[in-house]
Amino acid sequence: MGEKEKKTSNKNKKQKHQHPNDQTTKTASSDFSFKPSSEVKGLRFGGQFIVKSFTIRRARPLELLQLLSLPPPNKPNSNNKLPFPSTTAFLPTNFTILAHHAWHTLTLGLGTKKSKVVLFVFETEAMKAAVDRVWPPEIPLGEVNKRLIRGLNGCEIARFKFRKGCITFYVYAVRQVGSLGFSSADDLRTILQSVVALQDFLDHTAMLAMPNQRTISYANVAPVAMAH
Repeated sequence: MGEKEKKTSNKNKKQKHQHPNDQTTKTASSDFSFKPSSEVKGLRFGGQFIVKSFTIRRARPLELLQLLSLPPPNKPNSNNKLPFPSTTAFLPTNFTILAHHAWHTLTLGLGTKKSKVVLFVFETEAMKAAVDRVWPPEIPLGEVNKRLIRGLNGCEIARFKFRKGCITFYVYAVRQVGSLGFSSADDLRTILQSVVALQDFLDHTAMLAMPNQRTISYANVAPVAMAH
């Protein structure tokens, strides 16, 4: 009897670890798990400390749509705004993408090739605008936790993490302390569902074209998110 219970317990533990994207279950509810900025988990690096020196840059709105495999708006809405107006995204720089490949080669495959994408969904456009004014356009990954996440004093944050092949997505929903609900919940839910729907990135060198808008093709998004 005890042996049977032990097997059941081990099976449940395995099931818990099988789904690294289990945060998606939270997207069905408006009750996101918010914590003070000083307590929320930041980026994780494992033993790959050299990755902390690799940089990420602020993305343009259309780059975010491309990354999420979403089409650009056909017509501007009544307020002449692009989707996700309260979202700030950071993508790997060209240097980071190339450095990951070089590091992986120099270490004979032991160095990680995984890049990080960080998205902040603020509860209002005003909050995003205020934060964007003080945040740098480019920052080393090792400074994100201290300067960006911990720097959001007086805020509560809900964290979501998704592994998609060679890219790990960190999504942070940000609201003022004491706020009820999350006014950008629809945008947050759309972003989370879009990330979940992405197929694994096998090679993120396709992102090298992203700084130049003229080279982005929205007609075919397959090269950006490829299946196994």
